[in-house]
Amino acid sequence: MTLSVRVIPCLDVDQGRVVKGVNFINLRDAGDPVELALAYGQAGADELVFLDITASSTNRETTYDVVRRTADQLFIPLTVGGGVRSTHDVDQLLRSGADKVGINTGGLAQPELISDASRIFGNQCIVLSVDVRRSTETESGFEATTHGGRRSSGWDALAWISHAVDLGAGEVLLNSMDADGTKNGYDLELISAVRSIVQVPIIASGGAGRLSDFAPAVAAGADAVLAASVFHFGELSVSDVKTELADHHFTVRV
Repeated sequence: MTLSVRVIPCLDVDQGRVVKGVNFINLRDAGDPVELALAYGQAGADELVFLDITASSTNRETTYDVVRRTADQLFIPLTVGGGVRSTHDVDQLLRSGADKVGINTGGLAQPELISDASRIFGNQCIVLSVDVRRSTETESGFEATTHGGRRSSGWDALAWISHAVDLGAGEVLLNSMDADGTKNGYDLELISAVRSIVQVPIIASGGAGRLSDFAPAVAAGADAVLAASVFHFGELSVSDVKTELADHHFTVRV
């Protein structure tokens, strides 16, 4: 059976508001996350990703509250990430209503977090969120970064993704920092490279700007396509993207 390609809006949240910028800087307000989540659920989104991009202990309770209120409005899967440093954080997010939890910097700092979380909660709800940028310093030409793409982790991105999947990550949220917010299209070379080394689902993120950007990402190996600003500011709709994918003979949920 052919699995449907998922179309996933992403809510980048800062202090309880959805924001969007280019490469995580020059952020502008894009609305209330609960209102947007409800609208996307009604518009046919297959899933929703919620990323707390300035996560810290000081606003953690704000995040839990927004996740609770968002989950109460949704009837589609919700993935939440940002500032996840422990299995306690994973537990709290799942209890707040998340279906899956994204682990990024916390996993790079403590790889055992991925294996522990997968063992305790099941790998189906552990998503490796990885911010990748091109680098001449790694064998693959890509490196995994931290702090919104501003710092190198020291890991070759492909080596890290392969290792994290071996540790128990059940899905990869693959964000190209070079493409993020640019609307110049997904990094197809990156998607293809990751597809060649892992069997778990890949969510392509970073660079969506035109309808013509989505089908090539799926052809390169993505199981789902994620976008933010083009949806938030009404440039494209979820149904537009699904129609485009269907026109290219990819299976989508209607």
